[in-house]
Order: sequence, then C-alpha cells, then structure tokens
Amino acid sequence: MRVLFTVPPLAGHVNPTVAVGAELAARGHEVAWTGPASALADLLPARARILPAGEGEDGREIGGAYAGLHERWRDLRGVGALRFLWEEALVPLARAMVPGVIRAVHAFEPDLLVADQQALAGPLVARRLGVPWATSASTSAELTRPFADFPKVGEWVSGQIGGLLAEFGDGGEGWDPRFSERLVLVFSTPELVRRTEDFPSHFAFVGPAFGARPALPGFPWQRLDPARKRVLVSLGTLNQEAGGRFYRSVLGAADRLAGEAQLILAAPASLIGDPPRHLLLQERVPQPALLPHLDAVVCHGGHNTVCESLAHGLPLVVAPIRDDQPIVARQVVEAGAGVRVRFGRTRAEELRDALTAVLDDPGPGRAARRGRAAVFPAGGGARAGAPGGDKTIDSAP
Repeated sequence: MRVLFTVPPLAGHVNPTVAVGAELAARGHEVAWTGPASALADLLPARARILPAGEGEDGREIGGAYAGLHERWRDLRGVGALRFLWEEALVPLARAMVPGVIRAVHAFEPDLLVADQQALAGPLVARRLGVPWATSASTSAELTRPFADFPKVGEWVSGQIGGLLAEFGDGGEGWDPRFSERLVLVFSTPELVRRTEDFPSHFAFVGPAFGARPALPGFPWQRLDPARKRVLVSLGTLNQEAGGRFYRSVLGAADRLAGEAQLILAAPASLIGDPPRHLLLQERVPQPALLPHLDAVVCHGGHNTVCESLAHGLPLVVAPIRDDQPIVARQVVEAGAGVRVRFGRTRAEELRDALTAVLDDPGPGRAARRGRAAVFPAGGGARAGAPGGDKTIDSAP
C-alpha cells in the first residue's frame, strides 16, 4: 500500500506522522510526505521521500512567509490568535499547497492520503481526485467541542472552511476537511479528552506516537544529576521567543529549588544570558530520549509534550499560551495529573510552589501514572499503522 502524508511545516504536526510512517514502512508499505519541502527536510528522517507542495520556485516562499507570520502571531491571544490562525495561516497555506498536492498524488499514486487537521489541502485534493483519505489529529482540542460556549466563533470558523471549499469548487455541504468519515487518528486517549458523549466508531485513539525523529547530537547527558529530581521546562519550538518573562520566573524557581531539583531548560541562550550552574540550558533537547530520565515536566500545554509526558507517568505544570493549549491544560488539571499556572503572570514563587506540588504531592504522580496506563496500551505509531482491525491505516482504503 502507498500512503501519502499531507502536513503543515510545523514540528508538532509532523512528528506523529514520522512514527506512523516508520511503522508502515517496517510492514512493507511505501510512504511519502507532501508539504513545504524546505521545512519538512529538517523535520523528517534523512531518507524520507518528500514531494513539494506550497513553495515557490526558489523553495523558500512558504518558509519565509511562515517566519514572518510567526513574528506577528506570537503576541496574540484568544479570538485574535484564532482569527489570525485561520485568515493568515491555514487558509493561505491550503491555497498554496493544493497545486503541489495534486502533483504529489499524480506522481505517487497513493492508496490512502493521511491529512493533518491543519493541512486542509489534503482533503480538498483527495476529494477532487477520488483518493481515500484519513485524518491525523495531532491535537485533541477539536474533539472537545471548543466553541460550544462561543457559537458565534464556531460559526465564523465554519464560514472560513465553507469559503475555502467553495473557492475550490466544492459546496462543502455534508463534510468537514478536519474530520475524515473513514478514519480519524487521534494521538491521545479518551481518558484525557474526557468528552461526555461517545465518539464515532471510526475515531481511533492511538496515544502519542514516538518515532525516529531527526537526531539532536551533543546533549550533555553526564550533567544530569542523579541526586536531585529532574524537571524539563519547555515552551515548544514556536513559543520560545515569547517566553522572556516566563523564563525569568523559571530562573527564580530554579534558584529556590536548587538543593532539591535540577531544571533542564529548553530555550535560546540569548533570552537567558549566563545560566546558573544548577540549571542545565539547551536550545533544543532530545525530548523522547530525555523523558525517561525525568520526574516532572513544565510546558505550555502543547499536545504532544503533554501526551508524551503522561506516557512516561510524569506529572505536569502547564502554562498555556494560546490556541489549543488552554484546552489541553484543562484536560491535565481535570485528570489530576498536574497544576496550571498563568503564562504571562507567574512569579518565581508561584512556579516553585507548583513544582513542589507535583514533585512532592503523590496525587499528581498517581494521576500521571494512571495516564501512563491509559496511554501505553493505545499503541501510538504501531497502533495507527497496524494491519487488521476496524480503525487502523491498513483498514482505511
């Protein structure tokens, strides 16, 4: 079988497909990715087949545009961030990618197209060319009825989708490019999503997908202190520049906990300055490899980081910033697996208290271990790509 992944140029959306793709390839299937090639080359394994979509002739158009968008997006919150996401990112990305995705389908001739929820060009092209398609839901936020209390906002999002479908000659009635009617791969578990009503039978909760991501050489493993509890602090790849004030609180909390905990901070050195010796600073960390060596995680509520942490039974301190992060943070708190703090207002003392709570109070640890019990049986990439069953890629075409 040939499987074509359609993805945006964002690490958190590409990473789950890497694990699924590796599982499919190990089982003898052919896999390829389509999207902005210059960005995907840094996110996919060296030998991955990439079919360009959404780039100019110089190969830099979308990459440059997304860099500029990020500068404007990082300071937005709430409805402003949502409007920007749709009007300036998702809809323009779909327009730019459609011609390349069409070429990719003609060149690769996939039996199945797997489209990330933010790569709307995939379902548009699959529907036009008659290719079966599945959804890759790299965040569970869309599954929680996020606009139930804000119907006008939900109507506006539906209008954005409807306008895009109409632009490409599809009336849009009866289908939503964010949700395949054949298979929706959700890289989470029902226990974390905690929606009251049942999910449709074609929703497959496969848990976080750990895979062979590009290596990050040079991490100083010898500096991990076995005598102290170890805590990773990460705001993800897109939010680091917005974290200046938060990082100051991290440094203050690290000082207050120096005798008890070692903080491993993933952040640009330009925003931190000269870190104290008791804090381990790295611009990027090999997160999947590092998680088994930790006792807790502080993060922005990014879906992948939260689910991967729970897969290792690690309690969390979550400081959501925008988009789906408040929803994911609420899931963590409702599950009892962590504490939520305010991203823009958290002081060093508050962050220290939150860390002390998750490290010393057995409650969050027990809840995180329950999360591990729920997450690991889900199977991640192996479950998503496994043959047989009613809700796997093998059964989707």
